[in-house]
Parts: sequence; C-alpha cells; structure tokens
Amino acid sequence: MTQKITKAVFPVAGLGTRFLPATKASPKEMLPIVDKPLIQYAVEEAVAAGIDTMIFVTGRNKRAIPDHFDKSYELEKELEAKNKLRVLDMVRNILPSHVSCIFIRQSEALGLGHAVLCAKPVVGDEPFAVLLADDLVEDGKRGCIAQMTQQFTKTPHSLLAVERVDPNETDKYGIVKTTSTDNDKIGEVQSIVEKPKPDVAPTNLGVIGRYILTPAIFAEIENTGRGAGNEIQLTDAIASLLAKEKVLAYEFEGKRYDCGAKLGFLMATVEQALLHEELKDDFLDYLKTLAKKYTK
Repeated sequence: MTQKITKAVFPVAGLGTRFLPATKASPKEMLPIVDKPLIQYAVEEAVAAGIDTMIFVTGRNKRAIPDHFDKSYELEKELEAKNKLRVLDMVRNILPSHVSCIFIRQSEALGLGHAVLCAKPVVGDEPFAVLLADDLVEDGKRGCIAQMTQQFTKTPHSLLAVERVDPNETDKYGIVKTTSTDNDKIGEVQSIVEKPKPDVAPTNLGVIGRYILTPAIFAEIENTGRGAGNEIQLTDAIASLLAKEKVLAYEFEGKRYDCGAKLGFLMATVEQALLHEELKDDFLDYLKTLAKKYTK
C-alpha cells in the first residue's frame, strides 16, 4: 500500500464540556487562538501535507464549523464596499480553491472510534489521516501530518503520533509500548491501552491527536465494543488491529499544545501571539510589563 494520503477526518462532534459555559452554544473547535479558530489550524496543517479532502464528523450545535469554511456573500460584499481588501482576501482564502469539505453528521456521541467509522463511506478503501483539533502542533519547518505522510510513503503502515508525557498523567492518553527500530523516531507498536493509571502504564509514550490509518481500521471499529467512558474507543480498535497488521508509533518534531485543557489553550494563545506578525512586538512588550508587575 503506497497510496498518497488525500483525505483527512476531523472528529468535531464532542461537547467541549471542559470549556463550559463558552462552549454551550459554540463549538469548542471554533474557540480562537489569537485570530483563527482551532479547527482552522488543524485544516491548514492537513492542507500543508498535500491533503485536499476534509471530512468533518459533526454533531448538534456545530453549524458554525461548516459556516466558517463556506463562502460568506454578505460579509465579502461589506468588506469590498469598505475597501478592506486585505481582510477580504483573507476571508476568501481560508481554504485553497482545490480543497473540498464534506460534512457527516454523527447522530450520537459514541466516542472517537465511532466518529472515525462515520467517515467510512467517504474514505472508502484508502489510507487516511485523522486530526483532533484539540491538539495544536507548532512546527516552524513541517507540520505534524506532513511529517507523518512523508513517513507513510516509506513505511506504509498505520502511524500514530506520540510524545513522552508526564508519567503521572498517563491516565489522560492512549499509551503505547514499542519495539525499537533503526530510526529512533519510529517504533513498532507492541501494545496500546486507553488511559492507564500511572502505576500500571507500560510506558509514558502517549498518543496525541494525529493518526495515519489504513482502511483496515474500519472493520476493527465495527467489531469493537464500548470501552473507557462507555464509548467506542479508537485505541481499542487499534489494539485489535495489531494482531493483523503492523502499526508504528512516530515521535514527531514540534511542540504540542493541549487546547482541550484551559492551561494548554492559554499557553497556545500566548505563544501564537508571539509569532503573529502584527502583534508580536507590542504583545511581548506588554508581557514584559506584566511580568514586572507580578514579580515584585
């Protein structure tokens, strides 16, 4: 299997309860990091990897996501009338013209595994990417998914992005145990377990929200019962897949921000503001002044 990865699945049906009340009526994926919503960062990462079909698995109260990627005639007309051409160009080019978006409704929130399964009719018999917008990965050279698609062309097996996590926080992640390979960034997955307690976790190698999966995963999800949280877990399906084909873990380059948690969201906001061409200098001056105030 050496097909190019052209499709990405974005499971965006979650309720975002950790950010209530902000997410009561607005999707958590639309929370802004400076001036772009989280979901746009994830989509831009997929586009940078050469992916041209974006598959969003949505739920109730998620109308803002398709609206964001749709054309807004009224807004564009207003900006054009006011000669705000730079902003107009930005609004018109949120997505390149060659990229298409497909929206699939997940009627019931049955877990990440079920959300991925909802994309099966569109994905078909092709390998595909999965991106969770909660995880924002910053890399000045290559995006995480670009790294993974490049690796997939060399080793066409399912690929999980992993990083070393705090050993006391293994119960927040899917945790993998791997065998070593000639490439210290790549390991073959021996086992994977969903959110193990620190005292029983096999390692501290945590899976983050970036995957390249072969279509064989769909059969495994279909045969996976409810697991942690009474949900159909993608981790459990991957564990089942291990008995049938090789799965690799990839320690990606870059920094991950857990934007599903308030602290991670704030950290991402601050650091992205310090990279923002219009804001970085003034914002840095502000932070220096603020630091003096709070360190007296």
